[in-house]
Amino acid sequence: MSAQPPILQAEALTRHYSVSRGLFKGRALVKALDGVSFSIARGRTLAVVGESGCGKSTLARQLTMIEPPTSGRLLIDGVDVATRSAARNPELRRRVQIVFQNPYASLNPRNTIAASLHEPLIINTRLPAAARRERIEAILERVGLRSELAQRYPHMLSGGQLQRAAIARAMILDPAIVVADEPVSALDVSIQAQILNLFMDMQDSAGISYVFISHNLGVVEHIAHDLLVMYLGSAVEYGDKQSIFASPMHPYTRVLMSATLAIRREDRQKRIRITGELPSPLNPPPGCTFHTRCPFAEERCRREAPALRQVAGRQVACHIVAG
Repeated sequence: MSAQPPILQAEALTRHYSVSRGLFKGRALVKALDGVSFSIARGRTLAVVGESGCGKSTLARQLTMIEPPTSGRLLIDGVDVATRSAARNPELRRRVQIVFQNPYASLNPRNTIAASLHEPLIINTRLPAAARRERIEAILERVGLRSELAQRYPHMLSGGQLQRAAIARAMILDPAIVVADEPVSALDVSIQAQILNLFMDMQDSAGISYVFISHNLGVVEHIAHDLLVMYLGSAVEYGDKQSIFASPMHPYTRVLMSATLAIRREDRQKRIRITGELPSPLNPPPGCTFHTRCPFAEERCRREAPALRQVAGRQVACHIVAG
């Protein structure tokens, strides 16, 4: 993690949902996010990884103030935006923007690209029409789109062009933090590298901080500075990307890394196989939630939930990791 002061800091961030178990079965508490803590320095990228159902998208909704946390604190430049009054502050809200996974679903099909870019400027600024047009032309050029594409509708653009338009909409308010929720998974492989390089170029030029949510470790290795590995709503390993990729400690991180095919044979890790499905968040197992699938689980893992602790310069939640 960086020595720079954090621009964003999450402290024991929690989001629980009360859901119905079914007819006459009462309700249950789903711990979609269960006490996650991390920080991001200005101009750095934190990647959040884990399989479907681990809480990545719930975390994205907390960070963008789409919904409030059940408990915990979320600080942006030292201001706790988890409080209702702060979350409604338009200046704070414009500092955090989001790029969604599917650009076809995130842009209004009835609006031209220009109209979609005008909307956040009309809502969040007092710029006159001429100044708004100038800013739109500038942001389109910045993301590599020709100005004439602004008058087209989403269905008239390719997937790559549309994701560039979605990035332009997120960047047009000059945010300090951008949450990117699987932003390249819906794109062809040939386009993914272009979009990733666009993210990195904009970070270099504007000092933007990213929370990059992904299940693709190849993408994460390319773009991230720090890595947060999540399992069933909790953080299991957190630290500098390079050290975690070089030597993953938590068994779940090791499973994820071993399942990723490296191009160079010397970089490939021995495959660690696990059995079973991700447990239901309605009925998580006691102790370590990964113990039902972990090939290294001991009796203590079945009884006692491990806490995140400092091990070799990173944080790991595992009983069997020495340190």
